Amino acid sequence: MRFSALLASTLAGLALAGPVAATNYNVSDAEQHDSWHSVVLSLGDERHFRALEQTSYSDSILSVNYTAGVCDLPWLEVRVELEKHQPESRVANLVPGDLRVDHETIHNGMAEFITQRGDRGFYVNFYLDNQTLLLDEMRKGETLRLRFDRGNEDYWFMSFDLEGADAAIARAERLCEAAG
Repeated sequence: MRFSALLASTLAGLALAGPVAATNYNVSDAEQHDSWHSVVLSLGDERHFRALEQTSYSDSILSVNYTAGVCDLPWLEVRVELEKHQPESRVANLVPGDLRVDHETIHNGMAEFITQRGDRGFYVNFYLDNQTLLLDEMRKGETLRLRFDRGNEDYWFMSFDLEGADAAIARAERLCEAAG
């Protein structure tokens, strides 16, 4: 896919991606970093800075997100496209989740599945004890693997390419810090 077509596709998908999903944000300053992109999302005075990978799956986006004013509290999120717009905003499930970069640390935590009213996606937000270490490993690694335990040995697995993650995450963090 040509870069301009990929960028246009990325920007179209970004308008809805993230916990800020029910609102359409202006997307600017997009930059490609191998399999990743970094962008600025804005609405009025609100600013978010996102590093994202959307090439591993046609219906899913992995993102590392920063918010101006609280740049030291990034959050990791997966958005999965659904067939229908969701009728309500709600927490659909809270399940154990494990994340691992290559053969590094297994990060155990909780994965919260959220829907947003009017949005065609569901979002997975992660609660981890050491997210800083995970982000450091992502910046150096090749593949991020996720496992969700939906109960009764019903596991859901995903993996994401990390080529370009270092540059995209570093840029999103830098843009956030520069925004004050």
